[in-house]
Amino acid sequence: MIALQIKNTRQFMSVLLASEVFDEFLLESAELQIANTYTIDGHVNREFFGDDSEKPEYELSKWSELKPVCYELIKGKNTPVSFKFIMCAAPPRKDELLPDDLRQIVSSLVFILKFKEGHITLTTGAALSGFTLDKSYEKIWDDYMKRFLDSVGISYEEL
Repeated sequence: MIALQIKNTRQFMSVLLASEVFDEFLLESAELQIANTYTIDGHVNREFFGDDSEKPEYELSKWSELKPVCYELIKGKNTPVSFKFIMCAAPPRKDELLPDDLRQIVSSLVFILKFKEGHITLTTGAALSGFTLDKSYEKIWDDYMKRFLDSVGISYEEL
């Protein structure tokens, strides 16, 4: 697990909300403190959908589906008091990154985006469905997230 402080908040917000860069990720939850506090649960309500052909492919909503909602809440002349997004890699990306023996134990690879007092921090993590002494999944995920940020020109400082 690592914590990265984003160096350019304005650039990062533009990439997060006005581009497709983060669209491959799933949103577990969002909490936005603006004039009011808004909480979004990214878990899909399967009962809402009719037949199987309409049901989303994952249990969590894609960032691309909830990004417009978050954008509408955040945009404006006033900066949010704070926000927190918990996002994770889609199952195919998780399976691509992890070796076979860790795929069943690591249920999700997550990162948390927190904005407070003008700073954004990205913290990586993982949810496990069992116990393992093998912590290589942490390094794999940490390295992936750093490469991902580097590839889209987002500068950060490791805390």
